[in-house]
Amino acid sequence: MATKKINKILAPLDGSANSLRGLQNAITFAKQFDAEITGLYVVNIPAAAAIRISPEMRKKEIRYAESIIDEATKMASRNGVAFKPKIETGDPGDRIVRTANTGHFDLVVIGSRGRGAAKEIFLGSTSNHVLHKTNVPVVVVK
Repeated sequence: MATKKINKILAPLDGSANSLRGLQNAITFAKQFDAEITGLYVVNIPAAAAIRISPEMRKKEIRYAESIIDEATKMASRNGVAFKPKIETGDPGDRIVRTANTGHFDLVVIGSRGRGAAKEIFLGSTSNHVLHKTNVPVVVVK
């Protein structure tokens, strides 16, 4: 049986220690397979709260996302790995799944828990959602 080559890796980021560990693992895979990483940060602005979020709060969240993506870009560069930054707005789980399923990714590498307040017994709610809803193989990093 032939082994499938990994060319494109999706690494969801939120700035948490687990998401950065996920990125480090994605970098390890990328170096092994000479693959490209897309770092995806989803600014979580729930639809119900969108009206109440001020432009200043939205700008602050975007600046934070940009700082995390910048840090991830530097990590990948230091390791000689190709990196594409991507920032989106919406529900993180849904956006990650949609990106993974439509972006021709070979692998998703995600931290087990992020910045979200919701905690599940073994996995964070976003990683659990991605694991069960995407059509792409997923590595969950603790």
